[in-house]
Amino acid sequence: MNSVNKGAGENSYATNSLVQRKIISLTNPAIEKAIMQILNSTSGPIKKIEIVDLGCSSGPNALEVIWEIVNAIHTSSCIINRPSPTELMLYINDLFTNDFNNIFASLPSFHQKLRQQKENNEFGSNYFVSAVPGTFYGRLFPIKTLHFVYSSSSLHWLSQVPRDLKDERGRWLNKGKLYISKSSPKCVLKAYSQQFQNDFSQFIEARSEEMVDGGRMVLSLMGRDSMDPTSAYCCYQWELLAQALMTMVSEGLVEEEKVDSFNAPYYAPCVEELKIVIEKEGSFMVDSHEAYEIDWDDGTELLSENVLETVSSGERVAKTVRAVVESMLKYHFGSHIIDELFQRYAKLVEDYLSKTRTKYINLVISLVKQQ
Repeated sequence: MNSVNKGAGENSYATNSLVQRKIISLTNPAIEKAIMQILNSTSGPIKKIEIVDLGCSSGPNALEVIWEIVNAIHTSSCIINRPSPTELMLYINDLFTNDFNNIFASLPSFHQKLRQQKENNEFGSNYFVSAVPGTFYGRLFPIKTLHFVYSSSSLHWLSQVPRDLKDERGRWLNKGKLYISKSSPKCVLKAYSQQFQNDFSQFIEARSEEMVDGGRMVLSLMGRDSMDPTSAYCCYQWELLAQALMTMVSEGLVEEEKVDSFNAPYYAPCVEELKIVIEKEGSFMVDSHEAYEIDWDDGTELLSENVLETVSSGERVAKTVRAVVESMLKYHFGSHIIDELFQRYAKLVEDYLSKTRTKYINLVISLVKQQ
């Protein structure tokens, strides 16, 4: 799994996560449907509901998700003419290295917002917000406690770089690339697919123990809408980043072996791959799934006109990608190349977007915990 840039500075995730916020907005219908089904699953009111956002990251998006879920609970309670749950346990989760302090600093205003709604008799519940650090590829909660599990923009990050990316002589197989590409050997594609299946299996197995029967899960992740894992819609952002690095190799600024030996712990699956793992584990039923197309520089409607005038599409995309992957690139290549790398990357992206409008594919899948 990956750790994004901390804080609220120019290159932080908090400042450069508009695409992720757009993705969250696309999951709202699935959230509302899942919450309604949970509340309708019993003959009477539910007194306590436990909810978790897995891979919450930091910045404004983290508490925005929780707010949308809380709002869905109270809206749904009104629709079915039942009292809201007496208590809501709201958990946020990410890696131990996540910038939880950034989230905690926003909690007072979040609680104030909830209190105002309660005073206006719109929300009637008591709220308890807690952070639960740790990898979601293992158990995080006691058995049969969670009613609703949500995750956005996280499950495409693998627990580790796939194994078997070297040949029998110890030479790197995916030369000149950072991720799957059209020129990658088939064994590289297989290694990535297998690592994702292993990780997603562990995720599903852990949630099957933690969730109550009839609980709901909404998962949103980068993916693809074809069986081809080298589709431009799921990997070309990495292709351009590799090209930027290789221009630096040609000028002696980066060692070629450094590029050859870097492989991103990332995988964009298709829905069929998700279903295979879910059906094999057997604890969940797929309720629905959707695939959405999102522009690489989406979320611009949230920016001011001044920002749009001064920052090009290439620069916006580069900042979004940098906020997410900079920490792993610094660790592997050193911090001294980062500014130059993303300046080159921004130019390559700008040129690419002037010729085509390649999209991200975002998958949203809703699951029901079976008895």
